[in-house]
Amino acid sequence: MTERIVIVGGGTGGSVLANDLADRLGPELDAGDVEVTLINDGPDHVYKPVWLYVPFGKREPADGRRALDELVDDAVDLRIDRVSEIDTDSQTLRFDGTEPSMEYDHLVLATGSTLEPEQIPGLVEGGHDYYSESGATALREELLEFTEGELVLSVIGTPHMCPAAPLEFVFMTDDWFRERGLREDVEVTYTYPIQRVHGNPHIAEWARPIMEDRDINVETFFNAESVDPDAETITSMEGTELDYDLLVSIPPHGGVDLIEEAGLGDDGWVDVDKHTLEAAAADNVYALGDTADTGVPNAGSVAHYQAGVVGQRLASEVRGRPATATYDGKTLCFIETGMDAASFVEFDYERPPSPAPPSEKLHWSKLAYNESYWLTARGLL
Repeated sequence: MTERIVIVGGGTGGSVLANDLADRLGPELDAGDVEVTLINDGPDHVYKPVWLYVPFGKREPADGRRALDELVDDAVDLRIDRVSEIDTDSQTLRFDGTEPSMEYDHLVLATGSTLEPEQIPGLVEGGHDYYSESGATALREELLEFTEGELVLSVIGTPHMCPAAPLEFVFMTDDWFRERGLREDVEVTYTYPIQRVHGNPHIAEWARPIMEDRDINVETFFNAESVDPDAETITSMEGTELDYDLLVSIPPHGGVDLIEEAGLGDDGWVDVDKHTLEAAAADNVYALGDTADTGVPNAGSVAHYQAGVVGQRLASEVRGRPATATYDGKTLCFIETGMDAASFVEFDYERPPSPAPPSEKLHWSKLAYNESYWLTARGLL
């Protein structure tokens, strides 16, 4: 009988895993003993880190988009559809349209994060973001016209994709205005919802002095409650009100509803064993990337490493062997500290991050990785 492996979500984790399985299970796929299906709700794979550079005119939105059928191995059945229901008892997926349901033997959820700016009254009308293609493009137009005033970067949603990106944006913004001779006319303010400037205390301790050196204002314990687009103010639950001329936000994030509806976890995040990545509430279900509630950052590197672990475990299970591969929390991230310098961190469940001194070399290393990312998505790196 053919073993059916179904992956839902064609982002970094889903694409890397699909290609990983095509490589690991090549003989079984050729013999018809295994089927690997990748389901995505659109035809494209999007590399979201590119959007950080769009507001500064360094990249185009199209640079972060490729057709999935160009990235996924031919041995993988690619299906463009939207899953509307997961029934873990019958091990069945249902879809939005009239398509028949699909049964699975092994399910991997890599459904990622969604932006939910509507959670904050006034944010849709009064704020900008660079966490979407349209948002990054619109912000580029605003920045080009912005020559003086109050720029506020407010981190509203945690957890959020790429936890270092808010720091990167304010560091790059500061440098960008200095290069244009406008920094003295622009006040830059950064807000964060807890008592430090980043969720990880080691990264926060590293970043805070850089902010002070660059005259970047900081408001911690700032949990945004509402935005008044007419008055151009953002107000926190703690009662702090900030004026802005340009508001850039990291909007609230959520998972997909079908995760919670299936009883797999709250707010669209799957409760998993942080080492095996197996779902706690159902058998034969894995989750990875943003979808897996492991406590590690929602970063592409995490999805990449987790995909390798899940690939090894699934290959073992298909072959009737014990699944022994585990995820150790490995995360790595380049952190831009300006327009031409970056830092780098690597850490795991046991080792805390220790950011490297910023350098031009690390900046170019990040740009080189961005260019080579498509090899990662193909499972070649």
